[in-house]
Amino acid sequence: MGEKKPITTRADYADFYPLQTRWMDNDIYGHMNNVVHYSLFDTAVNGWLVERGLLDPRSSETYGLVVETGCKYHAEMGFPDRVTAGLRVAKLGNSSVRYEVALFRNDDDSAAAEGFFTHVYVNRKTHRPSPIEEARRTAFQSLMKEKT
Repeated sequence: MGEKKPITTRADYADFYPLQTRWMDNDIYGHMNNVVHYSLFDTAVNGWLVERGLLDPRSSETYGLVVETGCKYHAEMGFPDRVTAGLRVAKLGNSSVRYEVALFRNDDDSAAAEGFFTHVYVNRKTHRPSPIEEARRTAFQSLMKEKT
């Protein structure tokens, strides 16, 4: 087994997106069900894009399809916690981007969960991979941060 990586902190991320847990996010064990983490990752990244005018879900010529995802869980979260998603870009290709997203519970500095997912940008009409446009590329570059 390899060396265990330390849990990331807020300082490890380039930007943040606030989220709110919901009553239905808790499972029978009283904490947020693991599948909700993936929904929060998706909401944070796409919300970040929409707020910056980089994505219109109904009309953008290209959009990102999730092709890979994963998550490590470190601490429980659940309703009524506030969650802040830390965002950074780990890899930027011609038509793909790998996001790393951490979920921070309330005011905690250490991540309760750390995840990633990869978007491949496709043309809305052809559904074929398409180069990332300059405005998005510039925004993604602003999320690239050296890992500590």
